[in-house]
Amino acid sequence: MKRRSLILGTAAGVAAPVLASGATPAAASTTGATTDPPRPRYYSPSNKASMLRTLPTGTRQVVVVTAASYRTSYATLETFAKVDGRWTPVSAALSARIGSQFFSDHHIEGVPTTPTGVYSIGPTMYGIAANPGVRHPYHQLVVNDWWNENPNSSAYNTFQHTTTNPGGLSEALWQEKPAYTHFAVITYNMPPNVAKPVANAGSGIFLHEFSSTPSGPTAGCVSLSHADLVSVLRWLDPTAQPRIVMCPLESLYRY
Repeated sequence: MKRRSLILGTAAGVAAPVLASGATPAAASTTGATTDPPRPRYYSPSNKASMLRTLPTGTRQVVVVTAASYRTSYATLETFAKVDGRWTPVSAALSARIGSQFFSDHHIEGVPTTPTGVYSIGPTMYGIAANPGVRHPYHQLVVNDWWNENPNSSAYNTFQHTTTNPGGLSEALWQEKPAYTHFAVITYNMPPNVAKPVANAGSGIFLHEFSSTPSGPTAGCVSLSHADLVSVLRWLDPTAQPRIVMCPLESLYRY
């Protein structure tokens, strides 16, 4: 599945805070909206990380991506660091986009939904451009760098350098400009979330740059402006065991 934005109609610690874009979250569609369930008492709209209960004990950074409902592709991304045992906001709410068919609890290959859940950040970050100063190992993309999105392949949902297209909806990563100027892998349907990718469960879920101005929805990934993305990628620290939580606000209590 192509992960670039779809064009429709024409930081463990607070020492390096993520810079807010200054944009406010876009208004969500109200089509099919329902009343949110009662919130647990510990829920704080100003600190979404404070209600998370399923993160590993060693996690000291968390990225929280939320939308107003299951019926919008507009989202916000916020970052939090654990300081003295308490989750502390690092960034303001950054404007983000998700899949054109919104969040889904049952994402499958080829459908432009963004999977809900808690995921790790992949061990390697990638990009067409040179390393912007991230703490993770970084691979600058070259010709024949692919993300295998062929469910019939034994290398499904992995990075591959090959002169042969892996087939299916596999992506030629080096050609995806500007979306893949820099990106982080969200470990949906891959280790450590699952021991082995499940065929047709979905692949190539990334945190990447907007593909258009103004921004459009994605084919399943999470996208940010270039400046916001670089700030988040630089802040993420593999030693802090970061996690990313993705869901509508009404489902945040699950995690």
